[in-house]
Amino acid sequence: MTEKEPATENLISDAMATPSPAKSMGDPGITPLSPSHTQQNDTDQVPSGPSFMVVVAIDFGTTSSGYAYAFTKEPECIHTMRRWEGGDPGVSNQKTPTTILLTPDRKFHSFGYAARDFYHDLDPTESKHWLYLEKFKMKLHTTANLSIDTDIQAANGKRVKALDIFAYALAFFKEQALKELSDQTGSDFDNNDVRWVITVPAIWKMPAKQFMREAAYKSGLVSRDNPEHLIIALEPEAASIYCRKLRLHQMIDIDTRTNQNGFSPTDNVGAGMTQGDRYVVVDCGGGTVDLTVHQIRLPEGHLKELYKASGGPYGSIGIDYEFEKLLCKIFGQDFIDQFKIKRPAAWVDLMIAFESRKRAAAPDRTNPLNINLPFSFIDYYKKFRGHSVEHALRKSNVDFVKWSSQGMLRMNPDAMNALFKPTIDHIIQHLTELFEKPEVCDIKFLFLVGGFAESPLLQQAVQNMLQGRSRIIIPHDVGLTILKGAVLFGLDPGVIKVRRSPLTYGVGVLNRFVEGKHPQEKLLVKDGTRWCTDVFDTFISADQSVALGELVKRSYTPAKPSQQVIVIHVYCSEREGVGFISEPGVKKCGTLRLDVSGTESAAPRREIQTLMQFGDTEIRAMAVDVATARTVKASIDFLSH
Repeated sequence: MTEKEPATENLISDAMATPSPAKSMGDPGITPLSPSHTQQNDTDQVPSGPSFMVVVAIDFGTTSSGYAYAFTKEPECIHTMRRWEGGDPGVSNQKTPTTILLTPDRKFHSFGYAARDFYHDLDPTESKHWLYLEKFKMKLHTTANLSIDTDIQAANGKRVKALDIFAYALAFFKEQALKELSDQTGSDFDNNDVRWVITVPAIWKMPAKQFMREAAYKSGLVSRDNPEHLIIALEPEAASIYCRKLRLHQMIDIDTRTNQNGFSPTDNVGAGMTQGDRYVVVDCGGGTVDLTVHQIRLPEGHLKELYKASGGPYGSIGIDYEFEKLLCKIFGQDFIDQFKIKRPAAWVDLMIAFESRKRAAAPDRTNPLNINLPFSFIDYYKKFRGHSVEHALRKSNVDFVKWSSQGMLRMNPDAMNALFKPTIDHIIQHLTELFEKPEVCDIKFLFLVGGFAESPLLQQAVQNMLQGRSRIIIPHDVGLTILKGAVLFGLDPGVIKVRRSPLTYGVGVLNRFVEGKHPQEKLLVKDGTRWCTDVFDTFISADQSVALGELVKRSYTPAKPSQQVIVIHVYCSEREGVGFISEPGVKKCGTLRLDVSGTESAAPRREIQTLMQFGDTEIRAMAVDVATARTVKASIDFLSH
């Protein structure tokens, strides 16, 4: 990188007068003044903000959700939420399904089992007017250009704003948790005494994390004036924090299939962990699978991330999609599509029946699995096609699925295992690639967490892939691991000291043009000075280690003294070395806004020093007017593009 010219006032206003290529791409021709990376000491850390009495973590999952809490005066004692009414057979009741029901006029009605049961009991003529939503969290992962206006589809085909749905869900959890806390303490519990934690997948990009925060503001969980009352936690990180504290009797070592005995029950897994041990957390949820690699630093037990979070949309709902594809193959896509819209409650029933059989799938199973078909499925099919479900099964060339005389689909275990295969193959392929990375060597433990981790088929596949290279550990309450870890994270967010940046971030700037180094088409001549436009000024590179509290400093100058707001476009890329913002794979991903109104000064050139933090779960910006030492309102927005 050439030495960057300190910009003069007139250079920048000139550059603004005739659009440079950088300008035409929406960037002012800004020349940074002082690139530098500084490590902040813990002493001059931002003040920790107001104190709180309790940490409440919400695990907002794709398939199921829940909350847990701990009082700051007894941090060791984590309470998981009260049991819910109306559980399913064969499914433990600590969390509730992530399902939400709105009335025909789009008001919130109910959440979880209550929503599902009420919807189910509605008359079909009425139920088609109600809006029932499930598995909607994945929309935040799969939507390429997520915005405040992104919408999602309810079971009856109508569309609603995603932000409203997420806000309703968070408001529901807020109400439940505060009610429980009030009952516990015997008086009305004040929301200002709560630090809230919301968990998200580590592979989520910044817009999805910001979306969750916006939903929290909308729901009244926290106010915009006190953003520090809410922390975003990454799911596998939360699991990791919990796992390193596990007592040995609280987990199963898959290779020996035993509880860890032979140690005293009070030993931590940490008793099996020594300074510098490396371990992998594989968080297998309903929607995504997230892989994180951590190294433990003793004696404090601080954690350091060794490789950027990876994973993908390979959660257990992939098996539901395979089942749906199988039904389409037998009964026809046209029928299934119609049935879902015309009899949405019966479709939900069918998927619940499948869910409990899905949990019974195991590698060594030999007897078939029976799935109850709702009466209205059988009835509607006969009306739709003019022949019976039984006839369809005989005619279809699906060998492994038969019709049983009790009116059930009878699946041979191989057929069930085949539904798991694509999802498990994705996970194993991902793990295999991860273990080939040089940073991921000498892994002592592999923690398998999340609801899908309970699947014996997945456990066996992971075992076969690792061939004894690491010990595979499954915590007992595997579905609650993230929830409990998120509470611990809320009590001490500083426990993860070093993270890896998932992407390369930077801005477009002007540099002095260097013959032979810079391409001719990037040349811009101003007042006899030769400039190179579109240069990518890297704030942080993909997979770069960044410590908590580490700041990236840049200084910017307003183009005109009267300018009120400086808007700088932030670009990102998955590649590490980026030279120009115009390169393929580099995209505009956010805007940095500096509100410089009210900071006018007599200085000939105002310098606004911007400090950006990349070491936390969210990217943050602060800024200061150097001449007056006054704070400038700075914000980074990843949503509104």
